[in-house]
Amino acid sequence: MALAVTLVVLVFARDIGRSAHGAISPRRSENRSFAALANALLGQENAFDSRLTYLLTNGQSLSRPVFAARLDQLAGQLPLWQTQAVQLRRPRLAHDVNDVVAQTTEQRIDDYQAVLADVASSLGLPWSSSPSSPLTLTADAAQASLVATSKQWNEARWGLVREPGHASLLAISDFSALMNLSGTLGALKLSSSLAVTRGIGIAAISVTPAPLPAPAGELLLPPTASVRLGVTVSNASYVNQPVSLSYVLTPTNRLGVSERQTMTVTLGPLQSNAFVMKRLSTVASEHATLTVTLGGALSGPQMSRLRRYSVIISSSGNA
Repeated sequence: MALAVTLVVLVFARDIGRSAHGAISPRRSENRSFAALANALLGQENAFDSRLTYLLTNGQSLSRPVFAARLDQLAGQLPLWQTQAVQLRRPRLAHDVNDVVAQTTEQRIDDYQAVLADVASSLGLPWSSSPSSPLTLTADAAQASLVATSKQWNEARWGLVREPGHASLLAISDFSALMNLSGTLGALKLSSSLAVTRGIGIAAISVTPAPLPAPAGELLLPPTASVRLGVTVSNASYVNQPVSLSYVLTPTNRLGVSERQTMTVTLGPLQSNAFVMKRLSTVASEHATLTVTLGGALSGPQMSRLRRYSVIISSSGNA
C-alpha cells in the first residue's frame, strides 16, 4: 500500500510539474519577445534624445538649410514610434509593463513634437511636419512631461526582472528635457549661419506677343489688342517669405487706359514662383510706361524688386 501511495504521489507531482512548465514557457517567451521589441523602441528614443541634444548644442556651426533638414529628419521618426507603441500593447504582461511603455511613448511623441515646433518657430525655419493632433503643449510643459515620463518608465521597467525570462528593459534618457531650452535657442539665434535673412527679386519677365528688337528698357510690340505678362519671382533666403507683385500700365500719349493688378503668394525657402498676370488691353500706336514692383522683403543678391519699361505699340501696318 505504501508503494502504491508513493507511486500515486510521484505521478501527481510529475503532472503538476508538467503543467507548471507549460504555463511558464509561454510567459517566458512572451516576456523575452516583448523585451526585444521594447528595447528596440527605447533605443530609438534614446538615440533621438541624444541627436536632438547634440543638434541644439552644436547647431551654430550649421547652415540654416542643413539645420532645418536635420530637425525635419528627427520629426520624421516620431510617427514610427506610434506604430511600434501600439504593437507593444498586446499580449498583456505582468505589472502592465507593456501598457506603461506604450503610454509613455505616445506622450513623449507629443512632447517632442512641441519641442521641435518651438525650435523651428524660434529660428524662423519653415516647418511642415504637422502632428496628428493640434499642439497644446508649450515647450516648457513638454520638457517637464518628458522628465515625468522618463521617471515613470524608469520605475516601471523593472517589472519583468523577476518574472519568467528575467527580461531587462532599457531606461529612458532625458538629456534634451533637462537642458535650458530658451537659453540654448537664444545662443542659436546669435549664430550668423542660422540668422534669418530675407531677400527676394524679379528673376525674369516674359511678354506675349514677343517684343520686337529694341533698346534695353523698351518694349516694342506689334499691333495687338492685348499683352500678357509673366513674371518669375525668386526667394533667395531659407525662410518662408510672403511677397506681393504688382504692375501699373500708364499711357503717355492719351491712347489706351491705365491698368493695375496686384497678386500675392508665400514663397518657400529658396523657391521661385511664376506669376501669370491678366491681359493688358492695348491699342495700336499706344505709348505707355509699365512698372513692375515686388514687395515683401529687401532685394536679394544681384536681384531687383523694380522693373520699369517704356512700352510702344506699333501703329497698324507698320510692324
